[in-house]
Amino acid sequence: MEDHKPTSFTFEIDNFLEKEAVIPSPTFSSGGCQWYAKVYPKGNGIEDHLALYLHVANSGTLLLGWKRRAKYSFVLLNQSGKEIHKTTEFCRVFCGQVCGWGIPMALTLKKFQEKRFLENNKLIVKVQVQVLEVVNEAEVTGNETMDVSGFQVLYSQAIQVSWIFVRNPDIALNFKPKSQLVKITYLNLLLKLIEKLDKPPHSFSKTDLSNIRSKLIDLTEAGFKLDWLNKKVDNISLETKKEDANGTRVQELEEHIKNLKVELNKEKIKSANKVLTLEKKVSELKNKLINEPKSASSRASFFKSVFWFWNKSGTRRR
Repeated sequence: MEDHKPTSFTFEIDNFLEKEAVIPSPTFSSGGCQWYAKVYPKGNGIEDHLALYLHVANSGTLLLGWKRRAKYSFVLLNQSGKEIHKTTEFCRVFCGQVCGWGIPMALTLKKFQEKRFLENNKLIVKVQVQVLEVVNEAEVTGNETMDVSGFQVLYSQAIQVSWIFVRNPDIALNFKPKSQLVKITYLNLLLKLIEKLDKPPHSFSKTDLSNIRSKLIDLTEAGFKLDWLNKKVDNISLETKKEDANGTRVQELEEHIKNLKVELNKEKIKSANKVLTLEKKVSELKNKLINEPKSASSRASFFKSVFWFWNKSGTRRR
């Protein structure tokens, strides 16, 4: 391990308040490595905060197993070079799985609206980096770990765990076991619950929600502060009840429609039978007509009775 000399790199952003998209800095060198910074003028995942990030440049071209451990911080200055904000110094491991680290809540955006905070709408960003360790190639097992807020987590978990602590900085203040094995066991349980709770509400049964609440109680009793997860479970439970109620109502309507269709078919059958009966009666009367005497008075009497019967039946149908 060899400590390299600290490096400072400065770049300027004109018309800062009008910027929307992420602003990358030019590439610079520190400790034999290439770096660049990213500035998020409107925040990155957390609204109303300026976000500042440091990345290893060209990480995709580096050899498998590369690693950079470095300390870094940011200083913000106005056009006159006056320091207006300085971040805490962080020490992080940069690698293939996590090629960039940053500060999602560097400074509230309201500060930039204050009178005389910026001069001529120009922001100067100074990046301070000191590389502590450089590994260009190493055996990769997939079990490599790094420290994130006191937890030794896998490289693949580092970003997710980091975001959890950024959004909930007091989540583990009362969780103080000395064994890393115990800490990681509880943390993995928490990560599994968070992953499970990202599923849509309709995918949860009452048993699922009961099991989740039980595990949240275990984590809370161990020292985790999980009000935000408990609220999420409550919201899912409420949505599930609404969906169940809507589902019951839909089933009732479908059953009602089914019964109406059955009644309609029955009425259609009845109407068809009535029509057949009438047609049969008319046919019988026609045959009777053929066999009746051919006198005009007989025919007139016969037709009068047919028309009377037909009109009476038709009126009954209407």
